[in-house]
Amino acid sequence: MAESFETGGMILRSESYGEYDRRVVILSVDAGKITAFARGARRQSNRLMAATDLFIYADFRLFPGRNAYSMTDAAVKNYFPELRADYEAVFFGMYFLEVMEHFTRENNDERDNLKLLYQACRAITHPAYDRRLVKTVFDLKALMLQGSFHRDLYETGYSDTARYTLDFLLRTPAEKVFGFTVMDEVKGELERIAAAENRLSNEGHRYKSEEMLKTLL
Repeated sequence: MAESFETGGMILRSESYGEYDRRVVILSVDAGKITAFARGARRQSNRLMAATDLFIYADFRLFPGRNAYSMTDAAVKNYFPELRADYEAVFFGMYFLEVMEHFTRENNDERDNLKLLYQACRAITHPAYDRRLVKTVFDLKALMLQGSFHRDLYETGYSDTARYTLDFLLRTPAEKVFGFTVMDEVKGELERIAAAENRLSNEGHRYKSEEMLKTLL
């Protein structure tokens, strides 16, 4: 008989289900990307209401079912109040969530992707960080974590700094890739590389939230 278990994770998607329930997609530490139902979470008095919103990082208590999990409890560890209070940052955050939902899989070891997502959501509200660079670094590292980054394509035609930055991102743990800065010319090079790699790796897939971001960038 299946038993409940606890895992850390972050809400990638949250939507109404039935009259009072919520269906959520969680990027978890122990089970990869999973779908869970939170019964009664839309009732004002339900303890799961605050734990089933987007961006919530929590320790979730889950019970495995045939096709999905049931969420029975959650202890919220971070709900990113700074991000929620910033209209522009929310659009970046939505993009990060959508990318991770696209890339990650159930029962995979997605801990590095979870670390990248968590730190990107922190970095996007840091006053000293360039948001366009944060997004570009997120894009590049996410592709690298999938093992689909074509480093050999960028040996020529790019500056030494751009090539060094790619090597830095390849060798640096996901949770430590943010916080550096480069000149505007290098930012442009990295953006072009990220765009080219997305075209190669995503086979025409387009992110809805990226279209919204284009109005801000």
